[in-house]
Amino acid sequence: MLTESCLTAGYRVTALVRVPEKFVFQQSVRIVQGSPFDLEAVRRTIEDADVVLSVLGANSLRKEDVLERAVPQIIAAMQETGSGSKPVRRIIVLGSAGALASSLDKQPAWRRWIVQKIVYKTFLKWPIASQIAQWNDLSRSGLDWTMVMPPMLTNGPAQGSYRVDGEALPRNGSRISRADVANFMMQQIDGREWLRQGVYISQ
Repeated sequence: MLTESCLTAGYRVTALVRVPEKFVFQQSVRIVQGSPFDLEAVRRTIEDADVVLSVLGANSLRKEDVLERAVPQIIAAMQETGSGSKPVRRIIVLGSAGALASSLDKQPAWRRWIVQKIVYKTFLKWPIASQIAQWNDLSRSGLDWTMVMPPMLTNGPAQGSYRVDGEALPRNGSRISRADVANFMMQQIDGREWLRQGVYISQ
C-alpha cells in the first residue's frame, strides 16, 4: 500500500524485494532483489534516493529479530558518504504504539493496565521488543527520522481521516487501516513536523 501511495503521488520508487516476481508493482518501480539484512543490497536500493521508507516488521508473534537485524544495515548504508553519492538523511519507518512506555498515557486506566501488563508482556512480547530496538537505533543514528506508531492495523479501506498525536496514542485509539497509515507515511516525505521523533496515529 505504501508503494501504491507513493506512485499515485508521483514519486519515483525503488523497492528492495526478495522475490520480484511476486511484487505487484514490479513494472512500475526500480527493483533491487535482495534482503534487508544484506548491507550491499540496501546500499544499492538507496543509491541516489532522497528518502528511505521502511515497513519492515515481524510476520508472527515469535522472536524474529527482523528489525534488530535490518535497521542497523539501513542506518549504516544511509550514513555512508562513499562512491561519490550524497548521503541520504531522511527515513520514515512504520513502528508500533508499543515502542515507548508513555504510549498509553492518554488511555483509560483499565485499558492501560490490560495492554501493558498482559498484551505487551505476553502476546506481543517479541514484536514490542523489536520496535523498542528500532526506536533506539533511530534515536542514536543522527538521521532525520520519523517513526509512525499506529495501534492494531486493519485491512479495511482508507477512511481519509484519523487522529495524530506526538505525545501518546489518542484516547481510545485501538485500530487504523493500513491504507491510512501508508498515506500518512507518504505525506511525511516532504513534511518536517515530526522530524526526529515518533508520531502516533489512529482512527
